[in-house]
Amino acid sequence: MAIDQRGSAAIEAAIGVPAFALFVALVILGGRTASTHQALQTAAADAARTASLARDAQTAQTAARESAVASVTNQDIGCSGVEVTVDTSDFTKQPGVAGTVEVTVSCVLDLSDLVIPTISGSRVLRATMSSPLDTWRER
Repeated sequence: MAIDQRGSAAIEAAIGVPAFALFVALVILGGRTASTHQALQTAAADAARTASLARDAQTAQTAARESAVASVTNQDIGCSGVEVTVDTSDFTKQPGVAGTVEVTVSCVLDLSDLVIPTISGSRVLRATMSSPLDTWRER
């Protein structure tokens, strides 16, 4: 006695295709998130290095913000609402005392084109990097 197999391919497709589509969407989500985070790390490192070369805290903050925004813009990562926070508190230390400047760059990554259950339409990503200040430089 043969078992009737008609319609089994349609059932397999009805189950398999959405599962495969979800898998592909998750891979795309992971790739976008990883590449955006890497771009933010690069922007934060560039900004921290730029700030560490400044002579005073105000100049360091301005230069770091400009550098970070330019880096994110040049990398064209589809981030909106770029925010840059610069910690220049070590500029007040006396010459001869080690110090660092720390920069945090964050942005909102738009994921609204990916339809994944339980994943919101956007995600805030951030990266923080620091760069040493020259110990013997006049501040």
